[in-house]
Amino acid sequence: MKKKVAIFYAVLAALLYAINIPLSKYIAPHVGASMNAAFLYLGAGIGLFIYELLLKAFGKKDESQPLNKNDLPFVILMVVLDIAAPILLMFGLRLTTSANASLLNNFEIVATTVIALLIFKETVSKKLWTAIAIVTLAGVILTFEGAGSFTFNAGSFLVLGACVCWGFENNCTRKISNKSAVEIVVIKGTFSGLGSLIFALVTGESFPALKYIAFALALGFVAYGLSIKFYIGAQKELGAAKTSAYYSVAPFLGVAFGMILLGERPQLNFYIALAFMIVATVIMVIDTLSVQHEHIHTHIHTHAHSHGGLVHTHEHAHTHAHLHAHFEDKEEFHNHNHLTIKGHSHSH
Repeated sequence: MKKKVAIFYAVLAALLYAINIPLSKYIAPHVGASMNAAFLYLGAGIGLFIYELLLKAFGKKDESQPLNKNDLPFVILMVVLDIAAPILLMFGLRLTTSANASLLNNFEIVATTVIALLIFKETVSKKLWTAIAIVTLAGVILTFEGAGSFTFNAGSFLVLGACVCWGFENNCTRKISNKSAVEIVVIKGTFSGLGSLIFALVTGESFPALKYIAFALALGFVAYGLSIKFYIGAQKELGAAKTSAYYSVAPFLGVAFGMILLGERPQLNFYIALAFMIVATVIMVIDTLSVQHEHIHTHIHTHAHSHGGLVHTHEHAHTHAHLHAHFEDKEEFHNHNHLTIKGHSHSH
């Protein structure tokens, strides 16, 4: 059940973020790009802070553990990377086309997965790699605008740098995802927003009209604040790589919202990419729900043995939960969690 809820959270996070795409486009003529990013982040931070205050006022406490000094390195990295990535993207857009940048942005999911695998030692199954390859292909098809849309230049390196930053940021967030999601979003939104605001002012952007600031703040609360909160909730169960893969439905939802809110009509490449995306999503759902099954046993035994590709490790308990995991290399690992019976617990 937890896996299904986590999938729902990941898709809901993508759905909420997708609202940002057409609505940001709606106010784009009136708000500078960096200034818009600043108020979206600030809206997330301020909105979730008010949300937490309201919860406390109604006697509902956040049951999650608060951040502590051991989390500080990941928190600092998360904020710095969230500031650096949009800046690299903005400079990259000055040196390359928007179509080229859109194509290269699909590299974020690959960067997130490779970093999760190599640096943070997260398990990535063959099915998930297949799904990620299909998702990346779908993203390329969705954003492809003809043979002239891809040219590799200095701007391309900056866009790829932004994707790598976001890949690291996703994994840093994953490392603290067991802590209070509200606290993480408040810190991320406030400090990343202030960083983007300083960058906007340094590069000469002016403050928009008050009504557009209010609109961007409200949009930031929904599309960034609530979206990131659910994203972190999904990461607790799915990990950085898999959550990022589910979250990749956001551009497709964005196109759908564009059709509804702005009257846009997608081209043929959208429907081709959508078909690939559906296939990838089905593979991810099957992979997620088949990874782990839980069984309950009541008996006493203690032994460990191996034969062929099958490895068993049994730990002593009177009543225990048996977590049974399937891996692509045909190995099976059995791990038994203990319950304390009559004041005694056993561990081998």
